[in-house]
Amino acid sequence: MEAGTRVWCYQSSGEDPWILSEIVDRSADSIQLKHVSENDDAESEVFTRPLLTGTKPEEGAKYEGVELANAPLSESDIHEGVDNDMISLQHLHEPAILQAVSDRYFRGEIYTWTGPVLIAVNPFQRLPLYTREILESYRQEGLFRSQNLGDSTAKPLGPHVYSIADRSYRQMMSEQRKSQSVLISGESGAGKTETTKIVMLYLTTLGSALEEGGGEADDGKLSIMERVLQSNPILEAFGNAKTLRNDNSSRFGKFIELGFNRAGVLQGAKVQTYLLEKVRIGYHASGERNYHIFYQLLRGATEEQHHKYCFHDGLTGGLELANYFHLTGQGGAPQLREFTDEEGLKYTLKSMRSMGWSEEKIDHVLSIVAGILHLGQVKFESKMSDGGQEVAQIADMKTVVDAAKLLGVDQEQLVTALTVRIMVTRREEMRIDLAPNKAADARDSLAKTVYGAMFLWVVKAVNNCIKWENDKDIKSSAGVLDIFGFESFAINSFEQLCINFTNEALQQQFNKFIFKLEQEEYEREHIDGAFIDFADNQDCLDTIQARPKGILALLDDECKLGQRGNDRNWALKLNQTYLPGKNQTVSDNTRYSATRMQQAKGIFCVRHFAGNVEYTAETNFLEKNRDEIPLTAKSLFEGGSELIQEIYGVQKEQSEDASGAAKPGKPAKQKTVSQQFKLQLNSLIAMVEATDPHYIRCLKPNDAAKPKLMTRKRLTEQLRYGGVLEAVRVARMGYPVRLDHAGFFKRYRMLLPAVAEDRLPWSMDDEDAQKLCVSFLDILLEEGAKPVDYFNPDGTITRANKIRMAQRQPDKMEFPKTDVQLGLSKVFMRKGPHDKLESHRVFHQNASITLIQSWMRAMQQERRYLISGDAALTIQRWYRGCMGRARWWRLREAQAGLLLTNTLRMQISRRKFMRARIGAVRIAAQFRGRLVRKVNAATKIQSHRRMQVRSTAYRKLKSATIALQCCARRGAAKLVLDEIKREQKDMGKVKEQNEKLKMEMASLKAMLQAQAASDAGKAKSDKAIAEKQKEIDALEDRIKDLEAELEQEKENVKKLENDLIAQKENGQLLSHDLKYQKTMVQQGASSPAPLQSKSSRGSASNAAPAVVPAEKVVNAVVVGHTITPEALAQHRAEVARLEEQLEEERKMSRAARIEVKNLRTAIADKGLDLTASTDLISDNVSEISGSELDKNDLPVLNDAESYIRVQKAEKDAAAKSRNEGIHFQGDMRGNLKTQVSEYFPLIKRGLIDGEEKEEGPEVVAGGWKHDISSRKDREQGLRDEVRVFETKVKKFYQLLEEGVDVIVWQLNKSAEVGVDGHEGLEFAVKSSSMTLKLHRRGDLLVQTVLTFNSTGGYLSKALGRRRNVAAHEPLPLNDILEVKAGCVGFDHAELPSSSTKKGKSSKVKSENMQSSLFLTIKASPTPMASSRSYFLRLKSRSTRNDLLGGLRGILADLQVHEGVSISQIQTPAAQQARRMPGSAHKNAVPNPFHGKRGDIMVPLAEVHDLINRERESYDRLLLMMLQGSSDLKEKEDELLTLRGKLHQSMAECAEKDRTQANDSKLIMQLSKKLETLLMENEDLRDNNDRLNQRLVEVECEKMNLAAHMQQG
Repeated sequence: MEAGTRVWCYQSSGEDPWILSEIVDRSADSIQLKHVSENDDAESEVFTRPLLTGTKPEEGAKYEGVELANAPLSESDIHEGVDNDMISLQHLHEPAILQAVSDRYFRGEIYTWTGPVLIAVNPFQRLPLYTREILESYRQEGLFRSQNLGDSTAKPLGPHVYSIADRSYRQMMSEQRKSQSVLISGESGAGKTETTKIVMLYLTTLGSALEEGGGEADDGKLSIMERVLQSNPILEAFGNAKTLRNDNSSRFGKFIELGFNRAGVLQGAKVQTYLLEKVRIGYHASGERNYHIFYQLLRGATEEQHHKYCFHDGLTGGLELANYFHLTGQGGAPQLREFTDEEGLKYTLKSMRSMGWSEEKIDHVLSIVAGILHLGQVKFESKMSDGGQEVAQIADMKTVVDAAKLLGVDQEQLVTALTVRIMVTRREEMRIDLAPNKAADARDSLAKTVYGAMFLWVVKAVNNCIKWENDKDIKSSAGVLDIFGFESFAINSFEQLCINFTNEALQQQFNKFIFKLEQEEYEREHIDGAFIDFADNQDCLDTIQARPKGILALLDDECKLGQRGNDRNWALKLNQTYLPGKNQTVSDNTRYSATRMQQAKGIFCVRHFAGNVEYTAETNFLEKNRDEIPLTAKSLFEGGSELIQEIYGVQKEQSEDASGAAKPGKPAKQKTVSQQFKLQLNSLIAMVEATDPHYIRCLKPNDAAKPKLMTRKRLTEQLRYGGVLEAVRVARMGYPVRLDHAGFFKRYRMLLPAVAEDRLPWSMDDEDAQKLCVSFLDILLEEGAKPVDYFNPDGTITRANKIRMAQRQPDKMEFPKTDVQLGLSKVFMRKGPHDKLESHRVFHQNASITLIQSWMRAMQQERRYLISGDAALTIQRWYRGCMGRARWWRLREAQAGLLLTNTLRMQISRRKFMRARIGAVRIAAQFRGRLVRKVNAATKIQSHRRMQVRSTAYRKLKSATIALQCCARRGAAKLVLDEIKREQKDMGKVKEQNEKLKMEMASLKAMLQAQAASDAGKAKSDKAIAEKQKEIDALEDRIKDLEAELEQEKENVKKLENDLIAQKENGQLLSHDLKYQKTMVQQGASSPAPLQSKSSRGSASNAAPAVVPAEKVVNAVVVGHTITPEALAQHRAEVARLEEQLEEERKMSRAARIEVKNLRTAIADKGLDLTASTDLISDNVSEISGSELDKNDLPVLNDAESYIRVQKAEKDAAAKSRNEGIHFQGDMRGNLKTQVSEYFPLIKRGLIDGEEKEEGPEVVAGGWKHDISSRKDREQGLRDEVRVFETKVKKFYQLLEEGVDVIVWQLNKSAEVGVDGHEGLEFAVKSSSMTLKLHRRGDLLVQTVLTFNSTGGYLSKALGRRRNVAAHEPLPLNDILEVKAGCVGFDHAELPSSSTKKGKSSKVKSENMQSSLFLTIKASPTPMASSRSYFLRLKSRSTRNDLLGGLRGILADLQVHEGVSISQIQTPAAQQARRMPGSAHKNAVPNPFHGKRGDIMVPLAEVHDLINRERESYDRLLLMMLQGSSDLKEKEDELLTLRGKLHQSMAECAEKDRTQANDSKLIMQLSKKLETLLMENEDLRDNNDRLNQRLVEVECEKMNLAAHMQQG
């Protein structure tokens, strides 16, 4: 170590343990150093390190905490991959490995070889290192290498996890067919799990590449490769958890053995697990999580699974389920960074299904997981037992019920297992009630037991899915070991002892393997290595496991003592065994130690290969080692479900000692955890020793899990814990420095500069490298033994030798020749000779550098002198040039001054000339322009005059033409209007609809018959139905007879009407005949003969010779030849009576059908009562008949038979009276003088003689709204209801004429289709306050329009300023298609607002939520819109209903007055022009019956007028009734929908009520808070009203002030 050499210095403090430094000076016992910083200009402090004593001479001089640094690699070295294997480095020690790993990490190269060990640094980011192309490249290279193919000169691929996986596969497929194993270790977060996946992926890919059939088997199942890979997510879900250092930390060790056949095809796999961390089930630290499966189930379960697994969100008090449950919420239940729990559950379930698990099996596993969660929720409260002791009892039995149901165990046994401990003595069984804290421990212990057993069962189930079928097919295997790394925490317990024991055993095997490799390399190079000592740590293993004094052996012995054993006694026995001396603190083998303070605290230390670790005995070592299942838990599992028994069987199979169960009659002996672990570890070590091992050490660069960040101190600790430095120590124990022959000669040939080239050449071309190195070594030792003489033989000295003399002389080149061994390809050196070679090399390099620097300085001085002389000459030339250019510039300025003077004089003269010229031109232009403008003005006046004359004539002609066209269009429009009115009278569609309704009635009847036929098994019901069917058939026959009789009477009435018309036509002739007969009778009194001759003209049928009086002759003519109106009226009355009787018969038929339906419903057990059946039948009948029927019109079913008999008797009496004929008595004219209203006696609508009756008191209940006792009361009630309704209709007209305040929206739908496929919607009017009025533009109703007048805002209303301006175009009544209640065709809550302010918009939206205030008017389309809709919002529901009734009444009047006649009563008067109700009757068509002869006593004109009024009223009521029926049907549909939603909501509410029983206190607090907020809201509202009132007052004051100021 000479001055200027760079070294690494160790420092105990700081983040970087090794600092790069440079040697400043060296003395006999120390060296002086200074730190090397990135900034070379910065000065660092010089410090000293002493020389270590006791070192061997061959090792050279060593200083405390100082190691030589390797030279930095060049770009070419990095490109060639010189540092791919750190064994090839010149200096290989801890700081060298640390620096090499760090440099490669920041270059993105995370893999590095250290001999046979692959170092993998976790990059904490996704790198493109595992693509399919990279995998294929490593596979091809391994294939070519195994077959000795390929280019030997090609650059090999760099270190990669694929390399070590491929190496293991190729060695397995070699001739020896020896099994392989890949051992992956590292601490949590170092990337062991991901590395294991990558190794398995590569091995399974190679193993399945030769398999025919691709990725799936013949039966459609997944291939073996895919099944093996799909097993990882299941094991990770149940065995991995989040820790402070790693989001996906494996809390168990696993060894996965992949079996291959002779051809290298993968046949299956087996998984062996080690030491699951069950203590995490009951407790985990803050920031950590429990096992992944719990969070996946809680966060990824569906609603159905929530209900199935009793995850009630309403009981969490607003917390997330993961934070609510005790077992998952202790650490805060943080989310993972790489993936979510929802995705994890989907991936886990997919893997389970890929493994062939059934849905039932998956559900059972998830149920047990949920049961463990509910088991952790069990809480205990204390109670006093009979003996006065505090015992535990379950606080909430619901959690126990849920846990027992999900786990599949008995509830009572579960309660016993949680609160009772059973102890079995020789004679009896003792039951001990547990205290609350002990019961909590029993709960956690039971949860850990169940989960641990389930984990073993899951592993066994996975093995059953991926294992090979026949062991004979397996010729070799490749195992992958994912084992936990060395652990040392502040408090270490039983788990850390087992983990470190495992790593100690694996390190022992690793040391043997490395020593074996070293021996093999020495043998290859033909070097003697017998003197190398093997680093053995067997004494540490014996301290832990040897019997009878091992730590684990003493722990097992303490566990055998049962309740008498405890952790303190065990620690005391350890100290007595290993520290027998009085003040002894370290054992004889130096592996066990404990100070007096530690012994008092129950702490002991074990010195492992990675360092000293303190273990705390009082951390439940004994309980964790026993891991016994209590007797209560055993009985619980044995009486559980089939799955829980199977899980318990797997646990027993692993924990029971097979040797102890050999004796008959005795139970199997339970093995402790340490015994199980030692057996597994011994099996693992034996398996690894039987295979060719391959090692991967995973390192974690930082604890923050961030990319491109490295904590060198943490990396150094992991290099020590991982055994990497131990491997280097073993590798460098013999000859630590190794160089190839070419490198050795090139590096050290400069040490012999005086040796001639013919004796020792400088180049190795055409030379044997090994022989050349042997010659160099011999000459070097020979020259080193000679004294140093720097003078020439003539006494002179060269400059180089002068420099060497001035420097400090190195040690003599003397060392044993055996310390430098020349192998076949490498030169092996011990540290002493290497250091001397390096010191002489540095000495000669410094001399050469000093010589070169002197020459460089001389050259720099010479160059500086030459540059200075050249610069002086350049400056002189430049100065002389500047002086000449200044003189030339002065001459040029004088010439330019003369030129400027001449130019200035010329410009002055030119300016004078131009001014004179421009003035003359301007005067001439003005004169000529004036003359031209005069001529143009005259021409324009003449043109305007001629244009005015022509325009006047054109406008007159155009006006006359337009007037003529308007007249022609008006005539054509009238013709079209008349045609439209005639088309509206067509009732064919109404009749067609009635026919369809009749068909529906027939189908309903057929359905009822089919339903009745399906219950043929019930004799009594069939009999009752048959009897009712007979009654129905009798009623139907009766109805047919009545219909036939009614048709006959109608034909008679029609015939009489025809005869009456014919009689009216012959009335005039009959009148002349009567006058002639009277004359002849008067003449016959004086002359009988002529009378007889004249009388033959009067009646051809009366040939009596007697003389007949004149009065009798007149009566005889009238009676014999005239059809009287009285007879016609009687026939019509008979028709009305038959129709009424037919309607009664139909009602009876419906009543019978209702009873039949009730009977059939009772048979079908549908639960319909009499009222429901009546509603159903009345609804069907109303749909068939086209009108609503009153339920009270239906007769009582129990009196049906008596009702039929009464009706039948009435009908017989009526038929009898008809058979007796019609007789005329008394004076016919007296009988004919009756009121016209008596022809229509059934229903009077309150209008007599065309005048309105006075409005009486409002009828609260009438018609069908109150109970009736007779038919007369019912008819009277109907009359009252009709009168009240018509009175309201008249009020509606007046309400519309006065105006109604509404909020209006107009929605136009355009015919154009938008991008989304829907029609375009546009609001022409948005939330506008208007007044709706009915405006008459003429006498006809078709000329009436609805106007929309705008109203003022809030301030205008407050000040009394109401505007009445038309804000929108009027809407003619003829354009209105329909009027509906509510907001039809658009969601009323989404109606837009006209204001852009957020507050006002939200207020309008809240008002729009009341759908009962809306009214919808649909209008006919326009050229701009395919449909128009007006949405009106009124102030109250009553106003809305009044406006709805009024508009529908007016529309009905419009339909009636425009010629639409729904009834079949038609008269000539019905063709007269219709008018607006209340308007004058202008241009009315006269009644054709007015002005006829007065001798006809029947007032036909009044009859037809009354018929017309009644028909119009009937049509109006029928139209409104149809609209009401449509609204009622829509409301019924809506009510049924709402009723279904209500039932669903009630069911949901009932469920929520049950789940929210425990939240009553919180609800009371919220209600109190809500009341407080409501009171505050009322106060705010009062303040708002006062502010608004104050605002109005301020505005009024401003206006008054402004008025005063204007007046002033």
